Amino acid sequence: MLVTVKALLDEAKRERKAVGAFNGTTLESIQGIIRAAEELDCPVILQHAQSHDTIVPMDEIGPVLLFYAGRAKVPVAVHLDHGSSFERCVQAIRLGFTSVMYDASGKEFETNVRETAEIVRIAHAAGVSVEAELGHIFTSEIVAGEGTEADSAADYEDIQDIYTDPQAAKVFVERTGVDSLAVAFGTVHGVYLTEPKLDLPRVAAIRDAAGIPLVMHGGSGVSDEDYKAAIENGICKVNYYTYMNTAGGRASVEYWKDGEKPLFYDQMALAAAEAMKEDVKRAMKVFQRK
Repeated sequence: MLVTVKALLDEAKRERKAVGAFNGTTLESIQGIIRAAEELDCPVILQHAQSHDTIVPMDEIGPVLLFYAGRAKVPVAVHLDHGSSFERCVQAIRLGFTSVMYDASGKEFETNVRETAEIVRIAHAAGVSVEAELGHIFTSEIVAGEGTEADSAADYEDIQDIYTDPQAAKVFVERTGVDSLAVAFGTVHGVYLTEPKLDLPRVAAIRDAAGIPLVMHGGSGVSDEDYKAAIENGICKVNYYTYMNTAGGRASVEYWKDGEKPLFYDQMALAAAEAMKEDVKRAMKVFQRK
């Protein structure tokens, strides 16, 4: 059943849970995500990240995401992750995505406000939810397909300059009308090389100031305890991809290790889909407190 992200996150906010948002870059990963959601009777968000256009373009994978969302037995939203332009967001809306993220977090605050507000105006007219980002989220050295430069807290003189400021978030939400906000509080896109140190009180302060569902990017590698604390403090959507993708990769390696198995790609792909499904289920149970 195809729904908007706003519908899912408003409910998650009331119940102090979070909805998992998983990037579907292949047919097998999409099938694994949907099967996980159905087996747990759990809502889910299927995403296409703009950075994954190098794997499969949005105009090719978008209809597949929408097909699986529409026939699923659970509520499913289809979301554009990290859309970098007006044109890309409009393309997603025209394809039938029920949510878009416009990411102008690397621009000046006033520019971010102005451009995000315009995307909100257009998307809301079409019944589509909008996510934005305020602050800077780190990027690991190991991020498959991202094509972005790595950085960490050590690269900045004052971490307060890049973490999301609660009062700035309040003003941003009031002036743009966004439905959800991705916030920076110490998470990292990609594979963690060291244990993350999260500023969880900041999340609660942003929640109280902004009043809308908050989003955690760079969710892979966070401990179950930190996930639960972040969700209790206001996180309602968790982006999760790298570790799911790794689970599929490891299953593929294990499949080929068995010299007795036939060298059939489709059988290896099914093994990868099963592994991704199980990893998604594990994450969903944490996010939904099942």
